Amino acid sequence: MAYAIVVYALWKAGWIGKERTLSLFGPAVMIKTRRGRDFIDRVGRRVRAWSIAGDVAILLSVVAMGAMVILLIIDAIVSVHTSAASAPTVQEALGIPGLNPFIPIGYGIVALVVGVALHELFHGFVARSQKIGVKSLGILWCVIPIGAFVEQDDADMEAANRRRRDRVAAAGILANFVIGMVCFLVMSGLVASSVAPNANGAGVVGVLGGTPAQTAGMGAGDIIVMVNHTATTTNAELQSALEATAPNTTIPIEYYSPSLGGLVTRNVTLVAESTYTHEAADTHKGFLGVSLSFLTPTQLAATFVNPLTSSSSPLTGGIDWLVLPIAGLQPISGGSQSFFHLTGPLAGTNADATWIGLNLLYWFAWMNFLLGASNALPLIPLDGGLLVRDYAASVAARFKRGWNNPRLDQFGASVAVVSSLAIVLLILWLFVGPHL
Repeated sequence: MAYAIVVYALWKAGWIGKERTLSLFGPAVMIKTRRGRDFIDRVGRRVRAWSIAGDVAILLSVVAMGAMVILLIIDAIVSVHTSAASAPTVQEALGIPGLNPFIPIGYGIVALVVGVALHELFHGFVARSQKIGVKSLGILWCVIPIGAFVEQDDADMEAANRRRRDRVAAAGILANFVIGMVCFLVMSGLVASSVAPNANGAGVVGVLGGTPAQTAGMGAGDIIVMVNHTATTTNAELQSALEATAPNTTIPIEYYSPSLGGLVTRNVTLVAESTYTHEAADTHKGFLGVSLSFLTPTQLAATFVNPLTSSSSPLTGGIDWLVLPIAGLQPISGGSQSFFHLTGPLAGTNADATWIGLNLLYWFAWMNFLLGASNALPLIPLDGGLLVRDYAASVAARFKRGWNNPRLDQFGASVAVVSSLAIVLLILWLFVGPHL
């Protein structure tokens, strides 16, 4: 409300207007400046290099656009078989820090602002290399800074041929994927060289009160390596070892305790699992009372280094890397941070500060991949919407020799509108479908 009142007062006073330093872009205020255009001009002078980058960006955008459309179609099909209780919420679908429950507001805002700023700068670099003017650049503000922009000259964009326009439109998508990959590789190298699990076992993220685990002194951050003389290097092995026990039996459990700084063995008397599940089938199963990490510490470290080497499959590893925030494993903090110790080049550094840096690298990569993929959607006014308009006009030019440029552009615009409606319907179906 305070933001809206201030914006309205500035508009009434004449400070906000289309050609002024302050102008509106929907509910957001564009704070424009001409400073920085010389820098964009200098970087954009490498015409050949930026033209090649623009062509690569166009191909990458086609691949990303196809992948995103296929993913939305698959999600729409899956949603038919999804119960209403399991349907995603609107907040979960929006990649906005503070609204999305899985994106931390601190790391998320920093990564989003940096990603959008570099996305827009790449638009400017390629625009100048294609002889398209840049009118202004600046910050997009809506209660908080939500990004940046580089405003191209509309007349120059319309006068440019489709190939040059498409290079400019696709440049931001290329920027996000390149930045995301660089951040991923830097984090991968740091984790590979300097982060090691305290032990090879199942990571504990929580302990139920009044259970044998609490009585034994176990807590979040412990790593269980052996149950009743059976190694538990995975969650499945731990579950199997516990299922082979019986209530009211005392068994040895070996685990790494970060508070004690080493491996500890405790004799633990188990209780019946049915005491907590209230299921008759669990009456004869021993119960320890720990909540386990989605991935073991060893698996988590391997996922950070190279998710494509997952023991399940490269696809599973890639999905694991993406869903770490949903599983509560990103950012790494608290108990999950206690799974690891620093070694190699980072040995002796402040662990909290190091993990803040590693978490930032993860979120820079994650948010940039999200920005690149979402901007590739054939949805106006996203970059993908502008690209599909020109793609359609180019295809029509091959088959409709008699059409002039205005008619081709009109056809491309119509296709972009249709594709935008289709994408909106697919997205809405994810929320509506499970309730029908």
